[in-house]
Amino acid sequence: VCGVVGERGRYSAQAVVLATGGVSYPATGSTGDGHRMAAEAGHTVTPLQGSLVPLQGIIAAGIPCVRLQGLSLRNVSLTVFENDKKIYTDFGELLFTHFGVSGPLVLSASAHMRHFTKKRYRLEIDLKPALDEQQLDKRLLADFAKYANHDFQNGLDDLLPQKLIPVVIELSGIPGRQKVHDLTREQRQSLLRVLKHFPVEVSAPCPVTDAIVTSGGVKVGEVGPKTMESKLVKNLYFAGELLDTDAYTGGFNLQIAWATGRLAGQSAANEKE
Repeated sequence: VCGVVGERGRYSAQAVVLATGGVSYPATGSTGDGHRMAAEAGHTVTPLQGSLVPLQGIIAAGIPCVRLQGLSLRNVSLTVFENDKKIYTDFGELLFTHFGVSGPLVLSASAHMRHFTKKRYRLEIDLKPALDEQQLDKRLLADFAKYANHDFQNGLDDLLPQKLIPVVIELSGIPGRQKVHDLTREQRQSLLRVLKHFPVEVSAPCPVTDAIVTSGGVKVGEVGPKTMESKLVKNLYFAGELLDTDAYTGGFNLQIAWATGRLAGQSAANEKE
């Protein structure tokens, strides 16, 4: 590599750093040009897709997520199932949207969901992770004693956000007009299952343009880790999201960009010297 061809002509150089980003923010110019350049130079580019991305889907029983749009749940536990096998669980905050779910908890979980064309995914939300099932059952009994003469649909006011109550009732299968004092043990157990395993069926990730970072890129085995120089092309360096590196939300991807950018810049400068 001996320079760059730009809109205003050729720019000769003793070293070139390729740092054009992924494909997650096309409005900024990150449209995959760097990956095409790397491939033309002989590098392997692994499949590109969004990571840390909101998820499209519905609540079980065909209930659309738009019914809970704008509802933010804090201090809940989220578990991801891939073909009914548990692959990830975490604790934090999530948000219901018109298309599905988002928020920090969902974004991190999406990093583990990479095979939508081959496998199916579903989520379970533990709405009360601080209480095990026995403790939560005692809480329900206490609330039901307080609201004994009320309709069931009015007996969950102390337990859940108002927007969530109608959906939980629908999933439990308990008639909303049934009096709380008439609830059976089996009905209480049905409600308990919904509270500890609130179901969301995931249909797909949102488009890569909605993702925080890009998964995939220039194969890291073809880049020298001590200099960020290409192992295939002399004087060519890589940095940032162009590389096949991605991590959880929380600043880790920024750190990857800063660290590889600094190293690539230093190494390219040393090459010039």
